[in-house]
Amino acid sequence: MSAKGKKSIFNLPNSLTLFRVACIPVLVILLFFPHKATSFVAALVFALASISDLLDGFLARRQQLVTTFGKFLDPLADKLIVSAALIMLIPLGRAPAWMVVVIVGRELAITGLRSMAVSEGKVISADELGKKKMVFQIVAILGLLLHYDYFGINLHAVGMFFLWLAVILTLWSGFNYFRRFWDVLEENASKSADS
Repeated sequence: MSAKGKKSIFNLPNSLTLFRVACIPVLVILLFFPHKATSFVAALVFALASISDLLDGFLARRQQLVTTFGKFLDPLADKLIVSAALIMLIPLGRAPAWMVVVIVGRELAITGLRSMAVSEGKVISADELGKKKMVFQIVAILGLLLHYDYFGINLHAVGMFFLWLAVILTLWSGFNYFRRFWDVLEENASKSADS
């Protein structure tokens, strides 16, 4: 790889994305020891990872450092850390397995749809509903990671409230992606018929 290629890949936005990936094993290890202190640190790690997600996209656009590597790794890092956190919350009794299956299953299905659309020469970008879904997921996971009462607030109940909202938006935005993908297939079929 050329020096120019290395420079374009190892920039600040991509480093923040790699930081988010590095947070995943730390989060998993902390959740193997479910106490108030480790739960708090796990929530802090997840919060830092979420903030890095906001920063890397902002910096990449502002400093014109958008790379193919970043386009691939950024959404993958998001899905990995959200999935890892949710999966680890199941054996702790903090998140219902069926809700985790809905959220993780949707992420896998949409990743597959986007890959198929790219193979058809189309890009299905994230919509506003998908972005809102991600915000609800982050708030839900933070509440469920903290789990215990702080200042008289039942953070587990707060997390569950937002998890329900996240599941509803997950299904809704998933349906929208499938509809948009179907439109891409129909458009390509109609172009093939015309040629």
